Amino acid sequence: MTTSTPLRRKPRSTWTPGQAALTAVAAALSLVWLSPLVWALSTSLKTPTESVAAPHWIPDHVTLESWKSVIDAGNIPNWFVNSVVVSVCVTVLVLLVASLAAYGFARTEFRGRRPLMALTMAGLMFSPAILGVPLFTTVQSLGMVDTYWGMILPQCAPAAMVYILYKFFQSLPKELEEAAFIDGAGRWRIFFTIVLPLSKPSLSAVGIFTFIASWNNFIWPYMVTNNPDLMTMPNGIATVQNAFGIVWPQLMAGGLIAGLPLIIVFVFFQSQIVRGVAHTGLAGQ
Repeated sequence: MTTSTPLRRKPRSTWTPGQAALTAVAAALSLVWLSPLVWALSTSLKTPTESVAAPHWIPDHVTLESWKSVIDAGNIPNWFVNSVVVSVCVTVLVLLVASLAAYGFARTEFRGRRPLMALTMAGLMFSPAILGVPLFTTVQSLGMVDTYWGMILPQCAPAAMVYILYKFFQSLPKELEEAAFIDGAGRWRIFFTIVLPLSKPSLSAVGIFTFIASWNNFIWPYMVTNNPDLMTMPNGIATVQNAFGIVWPQLMAGGLIAGLPLIIVFVFFQSQIVRGVAHTGLAGQ
């Protein structure tokens, strides 16, 4: 009785020319993106005298004095907590408001829907700086100056996030909702049990974008609060930097302290950002 010998497959090459070329391009772009961060870290580890000498990447004398000076001069833990509270609250409210508004525009028919949608999208054409004065007047009349709510609420209606979710909701098959209607489900139940679970990639992207934008927001918290105990991280670091003047190691250390949480968020959630943009259909726009 003869036994058949198993066919041996040729081992596939690990790298194809196309993959190697794409990897080389990605590596080059990564170096371009990382070089400012590496330069900032290198400068923050130099002495003030060395930082204004001939440019060089590796410090001759590594020192942490600039980091220690920034931390000692400011209330970093308090600013960090304020930034987390404001950014998380803004993110949660934006996800709620933007998802409800986008679903209403995408799936319901009502009188004035198109003009109202156009008015909402018109918000994309105005810089937030233009709206600073009327928003501050409104917040002041409501007695919310120097409060968390004064910093949070005006950031909770971004037209861009409504548009992203609107495009995604339009791509969902209506047959799913029609089947739920036939089974007796109402609009709210369909929204919370069918639409939102299917929208996790887009909701994740919107949440990350909103968190980053709120964390980086400098102008509005600076306008609406004068209380040092309510300062967010960008405002607090800016006051410390103004106290030092133009001392490059302290400036770089302060910038890295303020931006480190965002770098961590981007590194750990970049896949959600990519999936969210791909699902919304905005990748080519």
